[in-house]
Amino acid sequence: MKSGTIALIGRPNVGKSTLVNSLIGQKVAITSPKPQTTRFPIQALYKDERGQIIFTDLPGIFKKAKDTLSKKINRQTINDLEGEFDAVLYIVDPTRKRDFEESRVLGIVRKLQMPKILVFNKMETEDAEYLPQYKFLEDEFDTFFYVSAKKKKHLKPLLDKLFEIMSEGEQTPEEEYVYPAINLDSKTFVSELIREKVFLRTRQELPYTTTVVIDELKERRDGTLYIKARILTTDPTYKKMLIGTGGRSIKIIGMMARKEIELARNKKVYLDLQVEVDKHWMQTLS
Repeated sequence: MKSGTIALIGRPNVGKSTLVNSLIGQKVAITSPKPQTTRFPIQALYKDERGQIIFTDLPGIFKKAKDTLSKKINRQTINDLEGEFDAVLYIVDPTRKRDFEESRVLGIVRKLQMPKILVFNKMETEDAEYLPQYKFLEDEFDTFFYVSAKKKKHLKPLLDKLFEIMSEGEQTPEEEYVYPAINLDSKTFVSELIREKVFLRTRQELPYTTTVVIDELKERRDGTLYIKARILTTDPTYKKMLIGTGGRSIKIIGMMARKEIELARNKKVYLDLQVEVDKHWMQTLS
């Protein structure tokens, strides 16, 4: 059976994580309208009768990384591209104007010595007004596809092409991982789901100064999954915003997270969620 590894690269918010989730058929990577949602590579396993593909969703490349965390993400993403991949998917978003950030990512892709596939995403919308700015890229790639990750449209031809370039190889045993996310343990998976709800709840109000730490995750005798977690932020003002008036905001974040974790783990969840200030978490994050 065929087996291969595929990297996804693009600037922030082009829909890489949504594309991976849609290709896999279930949620693996968290998504939000904000950049820097993906902070480390997420590896997801796709399988069918032809074999398997391991998709690696890489964090978006920033135009200019200002804070410590963004610099670390950019550096790590570029280093990860030096790994062994059978091909790379270069994802572009024609609903957004081409700029220096896009040019920087394209420059990185041009230097890669592996098969490269161009993917025009977000083609479900009539707002793809900047498509003409990207059309020249079709001449630089042997293969290109127009897809809608959000609507799960036109993904089959892309998968067919990927299997076409795959070679025979060993299959990855599913039972070793939090399938289909093959590089996430249970604590990391849960912390990512909570972090997503933080971003979705705060929208544009809160800068990317938060992370989630899982202190305890265990199944109780009655089958309930007990989770003790902390949302870390860098400033007391942000802590107040996360908690909200009368604790409303943190209750909503907790409710949203608990429901999704219950759906993902198929069991009742008790989530003990707190907010703390840690001015240095960005420096200590590995």
